[in-house]
Amino acid sequence: MLPIRRDLRFTLPAERIGDWHGRGPLVTQFVNTLSVFFPVGERFFIQSVRHYREQIRDPELQKAVTAFIGQEAMHGREHEDYNDLMQAAGMPAAELEDQVRRLLERIKAVAPPSTQLAITIALEHYTALLADWVLSVDSVTRDGEPNYISLWRWHSLEETEHKAVAYDVWQTVMKGKPRAYAERAAVQLVATSLFMLLVAIYTVRMSRANPKARGLAQWRELASFLIGRDGFLRRSFRPWLDYFKPGFHPWQHDNRHFLAEIDGFVREHDRLAAAA
Repeated sequence: MLPIRRDLRFTLPAERIGDWHGRGPLVTQFVNTLSVFFPVGERFFIQSVRHYREQIRDPELQKAVTAFIGQEAMHGREHEDYNDLMQAAGMPAAELEDQVRRLLERIKAVAPPSTQLAITIALEHYTALLADWVLSVDSVTRDGEPNYISLWRWHSLEETEHKAVAYDVWQTVMKGKPRAYAERAAVQLVATSLFMLLVAIYTVRMSRANPKARGLAQWRELASFLIGRDGFLRRSFRPWLDYFKPGFHPWQHDNRHFLAEIDGFVREHDRLAAAA
């Protein structure tokens, strides 16, 4: 599966930044919170994979790494613009993004390259599960503002397309090392737990910036969004656990049928952009 770098740009209506999601303002702020992590997170992922680039001998994996880096760079650029809209609307996006940046800088200062790559593959697995949820469950994106929905769908398609690249790098450079599985499993548990904790804290912070996102009804809607019948946490728990299998590989969760949508998505995006 060879990813392709696509230079797509999205024009997001600033006036909808606080209520673009069809499930209401608090669900909007939850999804907005995820965007806070992406610019600095994508750079961390790129650097952790790039560190091992010269050790890769497989030409197909080398090409996949180049495309992975290109895709992540495009994601980071679009989410920087997204986060700027949040900041301009009075949300603490810049402050929260800076906290994430400082956390990752501390990790880079103390963690060896293998641990940084383990963090990358752990969080790539988590974002792949998020992407599959977005692509699989219609209610996740139903009735939302089309431009925001389009950005998240594009991001989800490309996360799916490259979901195994960093993992394949890990398997290549850690092959035969006795501590590889223990490091991979331990880092997954810690990285995912910390990420979920920060998302929860930051969602509360973001909700305080929008009076419409407050109140019991909004929190019930968010709970349904996450742990209801098609909620992310309920739907993704078992696939998340699969990561701890010694023989795990991301494409064991084979959802590549979604990738048939990409060319049509790009054509429609370009058509609408040209007509704007």
